[in-house]
Amino acid sequence: MSRDLNGARVLVTRPAHQAENLSRLIQARGGEAVRFPVLDIVARDNIDEVQDALKNLGKFQWVVFISPNAVNFALKANNGKIDRLKAVRFAAVGRATAQVLEAAGLTVDAVPEQGYTSEALLAMPQIQQIKGQSCLIVRGEGGREELANTLRSRGADVQYLEVYKRTIPSIDNSQVVQLLTQHRLDVITVTSGEALQNLLIMLGEKNHRLLLPIPLVVVSDRIGQLAAGMGFKRIAVTESPADTAILETVTIVCNGE
Repeated sequence: MSRDLNGARVLVTRPAHQAENLSRLIQARGGEAVRFPVLDIVARDNIDEVQDALKNLGKFQWVVFISPNAVNFALKANNGKIDRLKAVRFAAVGRATAQVLEAAGLTVDAVPEQGYTSEALLAMPQIQQIKGQSCLIVRGEGGREELANTLRSRGADVQYLEVYKRTIPSIDNSQVVQLLTQHRLDVITVTSGEALQNLLIMLGEKNHRLLLPIPLVVVSDRIGQLAAGMGFKRIAVTESPADTAILETVTIVCNGE
């Protein structure tokens, strides 16, 4: 089988500031990256709250960062620094998040070797016996409750620090609609459930009949199940959320492997 994308048009729905690497990889493999960001990720208007929380990390035994964005927006709100405290342990949901923490000079005490979900972190031995401990979860506005609910069921006191929010971008959809109507869009990539929902909203219900048959590449079984419930017909799940894994799955889909 060919490992080239042979000019396939791939819709990249990552936020604009996160789309460059995947787009470059697609183009290097002979595809055409069609950028259509379906999420904007921006700081919340709570800089004083974030700074206060980060100055008082010593009252927590665990600080859990949900994503690289959680680390980056926390750092941005606090003049680029998070203090290292011996009594505080840091956890990351996924290797990419851990790498951003380590780049900021922090030691990551718990990060799943396999998997990049809250469930994978919760399965780690370090997170089992936490009764009576205080945990701070640093994340975006809203999101899944599985991590906090499970930690509380294990006897931990859990608080949130929400440092960013997701919004729907106000952008022109005419290029993508034209590709849909001409049947010239070959693969769609989506990296979150919210992005999937926004994609349908931004392209309008009248275009769903053209959108749903196109092969869809997602980064988790959970998103795949959501997509199936929305009516997508051909769904492929990557091995991880990394751009390289997305590229490999896109290549497999385009070559009918």
